[in-house]
Amino acid sequence: MANVEQHYDQVLSDVYSWIAGGFDNAIARNVEFFAKHGIEPVGSKIALDLGAGCGFQSIPLARLGFAVTAIDLDRKLLDELEEHSEGLSIATVRDDILSFERYVQCDVELAVCMVDTIVHLESKPRVRTLFEKVLAALQDGGKIIVTFRDLSQELLELDRFIPVRSDDETVFTCFLEYEPATVKVHDLVYRKREAGWVLHKSFYRKLRLSQQWVVEQLVEVGYTTVQAGAADGFVTVVAAK
Repeated sequence: MANVEQHYDQVLSDVYSWIAGGFDNAIARNVEFFAKHGIEPVGSKIALDLGAGCGFQSIPLARLGFAVTAIDLDRKLLDELEEHSEGLSIATVRDDILSFERYVQCDVELAVCMVDTIVHLESKPRVRTLFEKVLAALQDGGKIIVTFRDLSQELLELDRFIPVRSDDETVFTCFLEYEPATVKVHDLVYRKREAGWVLHKSFYRKLRLSQQWVVEQLVEVGYTTVQAGAADGFVTVVAAK
């Protein structure tokens, strides 16, 4: 079994932007997302993008006027971010997101942990630890935004096979195998080459987190304002210090 870092390196990072419908489309969706949630710099202007990937969150935030520290374990995705962020205030860091304090010396106005990053952590205690660390780093009134796919309800039989995306060059199918606390995510990516179709495959585990559990943890840790909602299988939680 690959860990998260290995899984991305072996399978996902090369097709990550493609999965999202293309780099520009993913950026546009997050521009809309941040506008919908009224996100703009009003304090320290320091933002953390925890699990930044190739910059789908970092770039819109920097364009809004935030100074962004973008942290991710995947070098290929961070390279892609850097290629698209010329002239923007974005510092990229290759490290575990739980080590973010090493790279931020000022009070943080906004922390985002989006697109399933939170369920990539090894355990629920590590999720809670991240919430605690972010709270300590936030300025008064600062916010954390968390989004993740709700895997708390088990899919059965053929519903566990998910056609992610396909075109003339690439076919991506996912198979989910449910365990009590996690889901084994099997990713199968066929890519067309001159000699024929080549299969890239790997699996890793994601945490099964529910909206209720995440909200409860944020409240217990000490966030004072927590708003949550779900749409299209994704949970969005916004909490303030």
